[in-house]
Amino acid sequence: MSGSPPSAVTSTTSPSTVPPGAWRALLLVTLGFGVNFWAWALLSPLGPVYVEQGLAQDASLIVALPVLVGSLGRILMGALSDRFGGHLMFPLVSLLTVIPVLFIGLIGQYSYSTLLLGGFFLGIAGTTFAIGVPYVNSWFPPAKRGMATGLYGVGVGGTAISAFTTVPLVDAIGDVAPFVLTAIALVAYAVVGWLFMHDAPTWTPSKRSIIAQSLAVMKLTVTWQACYLYALSFGGYVAFSVFLPTMLKNWYGLETADASFRMAGFVIVAVIMRPLGGTLSDRLGAVRTLLISYTAVALAALLLAFQPALMPLGTIAFIVMAAGLGLGSGAVFALVAQTSEPSVVGSVTGFVGAAGGLGGFVPPLVMAAIHAGSGSYSLGIVLLLLATLGAIVVTLFVARGARSAAPSDAPAT
Repeated sequence: MSGSPPSAVTSTTSPSTVPPGAWRALLLVTLGFGVNFWAWALLSPLGPVYVEQGLAQDASLIVALPVLVGSLGRILMGALSDRFGGHLMFPLVSLLTVIPVLFIGLIGQYSYSTLLLGGFFLGIAGTTFAIGVPYVNSWFPPAKRGMATGLYGVGVGGTAISAFTTVPLVDAIGDVAPFVLTAIALVAYAVVGWLFMHDAPTWTPSKRSIIAQSLAVMKLTVTWQACYLYALSFGGYVAFSVFLPTMLKNWYGLETADASFRMAGFVIVAVIMRPLGGTLSDRLGAVRTLLISYTAVALAALLLAFQPALMPLGTIAFIVMAAGLGLGSGAVFALVAQTSEPSVVGSVTGFVGAAGGLGGFVPPLVMAAIHAGSGSYSLGIVLLLLATLGAIVVTLFVARGARSAAPSDAPAT
């Protein structure tokens, strides 16, 4: 691939055969992804609670700050993963995440300033995405990488665990309970990951400096194309998963618990569709799958812009939106797997993952400002529609430039 540094590794010995241990590796890394994303999303369901308690007038910054830090941190984490591998990095980051989780649970959740401080370091959990993609990519052959990275993406369902359990645990046991439970899960996973995860037999650590590796992938056109596409797909998913409870409460007058459960339903739909996006990309090519996903998102945004009644049109629109965003999230990393050499997948993933997270950080702040000024979220939904149309254009450019051959036709670089 033009502009790529020389490949340091052949990720598999066969273009189609899954090596022994790959499925176990995928299961373990997906489990770790889910646990860390559970931790990463702890503040989202509690945002309205903190507003009700008078800790903040608006919870947007509280719930968005971990997203920002977790996003930008993926650039560094992706390069570190190319250097040190997932076996070391995943358990290590899981243990580091315990610190902000317990800080918020025991101390930080009782004032606005300490919530922001804890939320900043809670963002560490969000960087794990950039560890798992190159780890999975190194275990699976080109023809199955879309499916494998899509299945790994099911780990974003950790945000649904947070949505379903956080508020009920606070109501039933106390405000410390969800944080202590999550910390225990993180420690347990770190032990399991260290004992049973292994780097792929053919994986070789990158010898480039982190700066040189990052500069190299910044020169690749596909890096920036995938950044925009993932900023919309995964960024849209993250934005809705952190802001939807507030949006449903303000726009439709739902209670906090009801809004959180509906948000969890949105997350579940997106999570289910993500591996389908990867699998379809293996069969149809990533470009066609992306065009399908963005068409669905655009249609849903067009309907939501008119603020339809929640039942049934609003609910249908939100479900179609979730399906489109999930499908696109799986397809983007199939595109990365198809077009990037294994030795730089971690670094490319870092940049693309950062873009996805930033895509989730900005919309909640914009939506809150729009609602404060107009009393409606319609303008924000229109902006999402315009961004989706832009993603369709970018996808067509990818098709024209690379034709996005199916992974079975891609070279096993």
